[in-house]
Amino acid sequence: MSNKSFKVKLQKLGTTLSNMVMPNIPALIAWGVLTALVIPNGYLPNEELSKMVSPMLTYVIPLLIAFTGGFNVYGHRGGVVGAVAAFGAVAGSTVPMIIGAMIMGPLTAWLMKKFDQTVQPKIKPGFEMLVNNFSAGFLAFGMMLLAFYSVGPVVANLTTLVGQGVDALVTLRLLPLANIIIEPAKILFLNNALNHGIFTPIGTQQVVDAGKSILFLLEANPGPGLGILLAFAFFGKGSAKSSSWGAMLIHFVGGIHEIYFPYVMMKPAMFLAVIAGGVSGTFTFQLLGAGLTSAASPGSIIAILGMAPKGFMPHLVVLAGVLVAAVVSFVVGAFILKLDNSEEESLEAAQAATSAAKAQAKGQVVVASPEFSTISTDSVKRIIFACDAGMGSSAMGASLLRNKIQKAGFENIPVTNQAISTLEDTDYTLIVTQEELTERAAQRTPRAIHVSVDNFLTSPKYDEIVAQLTNGNVRPAETAAPAQEDATVDLNHVDEVVFAYDKAEGSATMGRETLQSIFRSNDVKIPVVTVPFEKLAEHNAKNILIVTTIAQQSQVQAAAPNAQLLVVDSVVTTPEYDKLIARMHK
Repeated sequence: MSNKSFKVKLQKLGTTLSNMVMPNIPALIAWGVLTALVIPNGYLPNEELSKMVSPMLTYVIPLLIAFTGGFNVYGHRGGVVGAVAAFGAVAGSTVPMIIGAMIMGPLTAWLMKKFDQTVQPKIKPGFEMLVNNFSAGFLAFGMMLLAFYSVGPVVANLTTLVGQGVDALVTLRLLPLANIIIEPAKILFLNNALNHGIFTPIGTQQVVDAGKSILFLLEANPGPGLGILLAFAFFGKGSAKSSSWGAMLIHFVGGIHEIYFPYVMMKPAMFLAVIAGGVSGTFTFQLLGAGLTSAASPGSIIAILGMAPKGFMPHLVVLAGVLVAAVVSFVVGAFILKLDNSEEESLEAAQAATSAAKAQAKGQVVVASPEFSTISTDSVKRIIFACDAGMGSSAMGASLLRNKIQKAGFENIPVTNQAISTLEDTDYTLIVTQEELTERAAQRTPRAIHVSVDNFLTSPKYDEIVAQLTNGNVRPAETAAPAQEDATVDLNHVDEVVFAYDKAEGSATMGRETLQSIFRSNDVKIPVVTVPFEKLAEHNAKNILIVTTIAQQSQVQAAAPNAQLLVVDSVVTTPEYDKLIARMHK
């Protein structure tokens, strides 16, 4: 088996596990909040309400996970038989049967699917409902008995052994070594699989026994990513440096860890920084006895502190581990960046080079955006952003493109986000995925059009997609209005820079922060502001520079025809800002 094939299969397995747990994270959070509040040593002890704690963990959460696993395999029918079968594991065990539910749910649904595929074509007319109902009932009954007598006890023993293994690692102070695997695996898009497919089931059992679990902090710790982005903010170059501040907010507060992955990929030596940060953070958590009462999702500092046990010290030790991880990854990352003498114009350039190198190493042919030759209003009726969990960064990417699509007048084209495992192979669908996940999405949906991006939050391909939809099957480079020539924009004759926006100010604000950071670094005193389209007339002067994208260019020109324009692919990360500075200092 090739490395490429093994990696895809590993990602599929991890995604299958995480996709059973991720949709049920709200239930785990609800249980965690209930536990933190009403148990005897909780914030608001309540003997009556505490009666819900054990049944919710024992029955509700495993059955929800089993139903979700079965549903992912074979729809509602698979979910029902999967949940019934999992109840046998729940009833046949004395420990929370989350892992048993993750086995019985999809397994029973798969058997149901295979049975239907074999039997349903042979059912005589008029007997469909009879056969379908009784076959599902008897299969669920049989699998429930199997789970009660075998799966429940076996998984209970395995859970106990794994828990003892984790306890042994903690006792021997070796748990931090797990981050040597965790941190690189995260950046290879196995983050949700690790956190929700492995750590959440085991950690939940530890909460029952000890009231908290350190396992909830191993993957969710935002410290290593924060340190990486800080290192780029102070010692990076070009757009990678300037865009890191906005990425920091999204990562640390928003909990979207995927945003720092390209920063590590563009300089592989930075893997050492995240590993060092992860190991030191986990060592600190272990040394100080930190832990959470439930899974923190997304991995935001707000969510993490919200799941910390009652009291000042439990919150303080969690913060200490995050801070140590951030400091260590920053120091190592800064050292790597200081030793790096290479020149780089922008984050996109480094991302593209990294993707090309990776593709060549895998034996793939690198083609410059071949997918855009097929995009038009005739071939695309809906757009889906797909990732492992169908949440987080894919939701933000969908929001960004949805805004662009609507502004271009294509309100009838829905833009949504979902997990790769739930994709259906249909015509007239455009699927946007990150580079590492495109192959899996293409295998599942070969009839769809696929577009790969390096980063859901800062990809110039969104404007190319809009241009394609506007101009039919002609490539954007041939039809879209070209960006203004560098020589025509001179900051020496500009008194204000304006980032224009329509309804959503998010990308314009990030662009403003990016350019302000570049201006500060180069001692440029020109003010940078964000202005809605309806107020652009107030900034219609030759000494005003308006930064806009290809999709919005015509609107900006109509509102402020006398102002100077800088048309870019992405207002957040573009080499044009650095070129402005270089030209100003000539």
